[in-house]
Amino acid sequence: MAIVALVFWLFTAGAGFYLLVTSSLGRARPTGPAEATEPATPASVTATQTAAATPATAIAPATLSRRERRRAARARWDPPSLAASRKAPMMPEAGSVLEFAHPACAIIGLAFWLGFTLVHNRTLGWIAFGLVAVTACLGLTWFTVNVLAAKRGDRSGPYFAGRLMVLHGCAAAVTIALAALTALATRG
Repeated sequence: MAIVALVFWLFTAGAGFYLLVTSSLGRARPTGPAEATEPATPASVTATQTAAATPATAIAPATLSRRERRRAARARWDPPSLAASRKAPMMPEAGSVLEFAHPACAIIGLAFWLGFTLVHNRTLGWIAFGLVAVTACLGLTWFTVNVLAAKRGDRSGPYFAGRLMVLHGCAAAVTIALAALTALATRG
């Protein structure tokens, strides 16, 4: 029964991989209307942050310290990617975390299940079952985040084919059921 669960797990992983390959994740994401315009500068921004964001000629030289003038002079030569990364938020969005965590947990769980299939150690089976349960929760959360973003009209998120998602979800449900039954039935 562990081999049947392993085959279903591999089928689920294959369907998930195909979903990722055929989705819009690898393509450039269009910027939303909020990202297209420069945000208003709040009143709490310090002179140092303003000096770093604007060229040295825009601010009166008497108001800047020597260090701030040098920093502003160097900033004008920064490539666009560096300037964009400085403006990017420090913490990734939930979708980005889920894009990584869902496949990562699935692959690690698959490795534990392969170990369980070869050795029949009950601990490995329960670790794999826990990881497949976490993976399912992450996948459902990712699905919910994408559905809510689509309802808001946010086109920056990935697009997945509906039939493939249903196939992937059904295979994952069968995998979870088989993993639980196999881990429960194993002695040792």
